[in-house]
Amino acid sequence: MNVLRFTDLIAAGKVAGQRVFIRADLNVPQDDAGNITEDTRIRASVPCVEQALKAGAAVMVTSHLGRPTEGEFKPEDSLAPVAKRMGELLGREVTLVSNWVDGVQVAPGQVVMLENCRLNKGEKKNNEELAKKMAALCDIFVHDAFGTAHRAEASTYGIAQFARIACAGPLLAAEIDAISKALANPKRPLVAIVAGSKVSTKLTILQSLAKNVDQLIVGGGIANTFMLAAGLPIGNSLVEKDLVGDAKAVIEAMKARGAAVPIPVDVVVAKAFKADATPTVKAATDVAADDLILDIGPQTAAQLAGMLKAAGTIVWNGPVGVFEFDAFAKGTEAIARAIADSSAFSIAGGGDTLAAIAKYGIEKQVGYISTGGGAFLEVLEGKTLPAFEILAKRAQA
Repeated sequence: MNVLRFTDLIAAGKVAGQRVFIRADLNVPQDDAGNITEDTRIRASVPCVEQALKAGAAVMVTSHLGRPTEGEFKPEDSLAPVAKRMGELLGREVTLVSNWVDGVQVAPGQVVMLENCRLNKGEKKNNEELAKKMAALCDIFVHDAFGTAHRAEASTYGIAQFARIACAGPLLAAEIDAISKALANPKRPLVAIVAGSKVSTKLTILQSLAKNVDQLIVGGGIANTFMLAAGLPIGNSLVEKDLVGDAKAVIEAMKARGAAVPIPVDVVVAKAFKADATPTVKAATDVAADDLILDIGPQTAAQLAGMLKAAGTIVWNGPVGVFEFDAFAKGTEAIARAIADSSAFSIAGGGDTLAAIAKYGIEKQVGYISTGGGAFLEVLEGKTLPAFEILAKRAQA
């Protein structure tokens, strides 16, 4: 996708002395006392800020945090802990500025953090007046928040419309590159793993991928619906019976072009959904009426691992079993290790997927780990994200 990149502006010497407004994703988890419990997003956003400072820009950075009510400030909605943490990472003070929409004082070589952008009235609805005011604060707008790229809000879309220059920051550019490599120009075979509890939440993704991938691996509760579609017993497992027809249609669409949806040949079942339930491996044809399928079996895991090791490109969204319970985590671990061992370019996204990657310590073996949950899923659905759309439009202007 053709968008203007912030790194290109820096290389061309067009950033020195300019007011740069960075929309980052600093929406980090906090405990009840307001302490940050996990700072990956802040650390990921630091390079863009550092690049801007090094290039001699006057830097403003903002983000949303939580779900505040527009126009109503509450202390727990403040970016103060985030500004403090970013300051520690940058090795300099990062001043927090409130009520910033009508003007910000910042000099070249300085960085300030603008208070939670979702406190501004009109942010969520992309109010034009608000977007124009934000655009007037800067010479260059840098979108570096992929996690919000699927939302057309004032600080993500509107400002990009009206800013003198609008470009993609290093994080957003990396997402665009990784997604293009995986879906637009993939090295074949292209294998996608789509797992989760419900087909209904991933149906459009499955339908979209069915047109493009060579193997579509389904897991979790989604696999149960596909097993039922293939005429297999699933006992008392989580299933969406009204979507069996849709599952059959996906299987047929894949088959029509010589591609496949591998159906489990064996599964791990239990009588109850709990961590200490006794796991039993059964052939997929032998699931009893009171069984709950909680993982794929070792034979299925080995088959899928073989496909992943032979893949050219892998897209991974979702664990294939209840990996939070160790007794039902072997399938997801086998998948994770196969992706780590594969020479394929792999891109992974979604909260549970990232938790599985962290659990098995394979971060360095995955080609690209996407930072956006909802945004990543919308890309898999084949949608053009608003952030990409407006930046591409501005690049052509």
